[in-house]
Amino acid sequence: MKMTFPLTRLSAAVGVSLSVVLASSWAFAQDADIPDLEGLWTNASLTNLQRPDGVDSLVVTPEEAALIVANTSIAGLPANEVDAPEASTPGTAPPAGSFDFGLRGYNDFWIDPGSNLALVKGEFRTSYIIDPENGQIPRLENPAVQIRRSFGARYVTGQGNADGPEALPLAERCFIGFGNTAGPGMMGTLYNSTYQFVQTDDYVVILVEMNHDARIIPLYNNAEEARANERPEELNQWFGDSRGWYEDGWLVVETVNINPQQMAESSVPITPDGKITERFMRYSDSEIVYQFTVDDANLYSQPWTAELSYHATEGPMYEYACHEGNYALPGILAGARRAEAEAATNQ
Repeated sequence: MKMTFPLTRLSAAVGVSLSVVLASSWAFAQDADIPDLEGLWTNASLTNLQRPDGVDSLVVTPEEAALIVANTSIAGLPANEVDAPEASTPGTAPPAGSFDFGLRGYNDFWIDPGSNLALVKGEFRTSYIIDPENGQIPRLENPAVQIRRSFGARYVTGQGNADGPEALPLAERCFIGFGNTAGPGMMGTLYNSTYQFVQTDDYVVILVEMNHDARIIPLYNNAEEARANERPEELNQWFGDSRGWYEDGWLVVETVNINPQQMAESSVPITPDGKITERFMRYSDSEIVYQFTVDDANLYSQPWTAELSYHATEGPMYEYACHEGNYALPGILAGARRAEAEAATNQ
């Protein structure tokens, strides 16, 4: 027996009510075509979406995996500097643009990205991407559409446009979690890589610890029925229009029409012509194998597929309070206005 948190019903306002009940560990075992995905899971690992330079093989031995982990950068810091003391004077803020300012925005206490490479079906993996075989995103050299918006320099230096709240990245504004935690194309990140899966006859809900995002996925009898129930294009929801069905022991989820603002900052961007197809399969009592395929001829030379696993965890799963008490945004904007006023005074 295990504790699960089933969804009682979705109201017209898309309200979610969670209650605690006891259920068997294989609630859907009576139908071999429907995998039981319920429970608490984590996809934390030190594997990245793309394969690192100098590594040719997707699968490595435990010894090779340990060597890669020892040389893996965490939060932009070399592995041997994660625990190093800050260069700035204790008790004082580092100057904007300095090494400490962005890269050490989190001290080691908060960092929990995992301690091993991704373990998938008993194999240590060097990249999430399994197709193409080289483990690299097959980006077009000169795509007709440019949608990427990078905030890397802002993260490192603390310097960037602060004309208004819209100039800041979505995660910093608490709209969605950073690092593609909720996907589509769900991957672990620097911390809070816990997920709760809830299944009913009509929906699958994936609650994501990072920024308390919830994906509510309606279920249909087959792919044709799911695609026939696509939402209007005007509804550019966070995480897109996802519709699912069961197929040969997999939950298949197809997503289109993702909010363009989200796609501009996503690790797996697509244009309005593209789609992302996710597949979930219960591999064992303690593992869900998860694949996602990105298909968009406007950005990529071919469809590409990533694969990783979710491993059972006992939790607990904490509330991620981001909007609540988010003093960073008003502080950034107030500081920018103060700097502008001082500059105007000194002219």
